[in-house]
Amino acid sequence: MLALRLYGAGDIRLEEMPIPSIGPGELLLKTEAAALCGTDIRMWQNGMKGVDEAHPLVLGHEFAGTVVQTGEGVPIYREGMRLAMQPNIGCGLCDRCVRGDFHLCDDYRAFGINMDGAFAEYVRIPADAVTRGNLMLLPEGVSPAEAAVTEPLSCAYNGFLKCLCQPGDLALVVGAGPIGFCHAMLLNMGGAKVLVNDLSRERLADIKAHLPYVDTYWGEDLPGAVQRFTRGRGLDIAITACPVPSVQAAMLPLMNYGGRINFFGGIPAAKQPVALDTNLIHYRELIVTGSTRSSVAQFRKTLEFVSQGLLDVETMITHRYPLRDILTAFENAKAAKGIKHVVEFR
Repeated sequence: MLALRLYGAGDIRLEEMPIPSIGPGELLLKTEAAALCGTDIRMWQNGMKGVDEAHPLVLGHEFAGTVVQTGEGVPIYREGMRLAMQPNIGCGLCDRCVRGDFHLCDDYRAFGINMDGAFAEYVRIPADAVTRGNLMLLPEGVSPAEAAVTEPLSCAYNGFLKCLCQPGDLALVVGAGPIGFCHAMLLNMGGAKVLVNDLSRERLADIKAHLPYVDTYWGEDLPGAVQRFTRGRGLDIAITACPVPSVQAAMLPLMNYGGRINFFGGIPAAKQPVALDTNLIHYRELIVTGSTRSSVAQFRKTLEFVSQGLLDVETMITHRYPLRDILTAFENAKAAKGIKHVVEFR
């Protein structure tokens, strides 16, 4: 089969490799769609611990496909079923796993992160992913591409839940990439009025074209834009969908009393610590939260949003490619062309 493998920083190769073999309790999935993520781009540019010439890794953690083989003892799933996949697998034993937060497990594994992923024609699904709920039947009317991009939507939903969104809230999203796009959709669904800020005019134009209900701002006076947007009241919600320390620090003065901030984009260790005015947190009674990845339950819930027509994730997909053109997809995603890039398998 063809697969895209990471060999080290700056070194990805589209090459042939054996189709994975499966054992008892496992599935073999034929990939139908796999989406590119900012994490894929960072791994390509920076490399990944444990990945080298002798230990390449198949990238890709946002995907959906069809069961083509089942191992002995597999429950429920049968050949021909089309499945969506939540990529984070926990140990199943720690307190976080027991409460359903497999994505926060200290020993978590994830497709395309520390085990072979889905930029390949076939993917082996291990037994623990089968029995812990990571797979779910593709709802009628939801395409594999839509299911693939539901994974980043579920990550945004994890952050959204921490913002306690209410109808009439005034919300700012900094970052008009795929994650910012997801946050804007969710906040609008929750009844908030949404302002999106980004350094790229092109990305703001893309998000405005696909989400006409959002307001956008490009420029150097974000505090002034927020003042006008909120009529001097300040923000109820702010989400940083970008890994920029100065953006995180800049959110606190923009908030209304009781405002909620979600730091979604992680900051590189070399740029830490980030200086925050804790008096603003104290005197304005702000809630500052972080979020990472998503749980299986959050993925299932967002897939319901898509299947019920509450969120149109199809509008996020601006570029589609066959697997043979995946290197072009990586270059385009790195250059921030469009919003979401999806590889479709025929």
